[in-house]
Amino acid sequence: MSSFRRFTTIVLCSLLTALPAMPQPQTGQAAGQINAMIPAATRNSTPAKLKEELDWNDLLKTEHSGRVRAGLKDGSILNLGSDSELRIVQHDSASQQTSLEMDFGKVRSQVMKITKPGGKFEMKTPNAVIGVIGTDFYVGFESNTTTVICYKGQVTVTPLNGAHATNNSGQSSTASNSVTVSAGQMVEITSEFPPDGFKTSDTPPAVLQASLTATDIPVESGIPHQGHGLRWAIIGTAVAVGLGVGIGLAVTNGGGKQPPPTSAP
Repeated sequence: MSSFRRFTTIVLCSLLTALPAMPQPQTGQAAGQINAMIPAATRNSTPAKLKEELDWNDLLKTEHSGRVRAGLKDGSILNLGSDSELRIVQHDSASQQTSLEMDFGKVRSQVMKITKPGGKFEMKTPNAVIGVIGTDFYVGFESNTTTVICYKGQVTVTPLNGAHATNNSGQSSTASNSVTVSAGQMVEITSEFPPDGFKTSDTPPAVLQASLTATDIPVESGIPHQGHGLRWAIIGTAVAVGLGVGIGLAVTNGGGKQPPPTSAP
């Protein structure tokens, strides 16, 4: 080999060695684990297990008798009610980037405060996106309607795909087409025009209580209740605000409309 070719080979090898490694596709990123559950529930179409690890893009689904409590790596807690489906699209605890999707059902989220620049915690339903900074709130989706109830902090709810807000006790913003829901308040986002039109109303205490009951894991299952003091404080606040109209929230114990069959992810 000539001196020139040998020199060229050495230079090329040095350049290739200096190049940064190509980023590898990230798979199996840890998101948290299942802390409590009532069968029947599945993770990615297989029976879920207590203390089972959860990864990005995992799909949790509960049957009529099932419920799941998932603890995320940043300390946030997700309480999935019965007849529900929730996908953990992303949860990066270091950068505080969390994205969840719920096609049907009900979930209570107790979210750690966002402190990182650019951090976010978002939950999407078929007709709304819910953004939080750090709070305790409920989201339910059934019959083309998203119901959002805030127990603590604030939640921003933005209708999607032509949906509109109704039964709103929060503060609407025409500029951003969003609703800010504070503690003791709620809003419904519907894709169908209500027979009596869109309206503003206070939050009935029974609706607050029903949403908490629908996403709790009872004491008799061996898992203690959480947030009793907050529960009654919020109900008391709602009573002070006044009784509003009912919203038809079907969240009695294990009740609710059976969700449509879904295919495995």
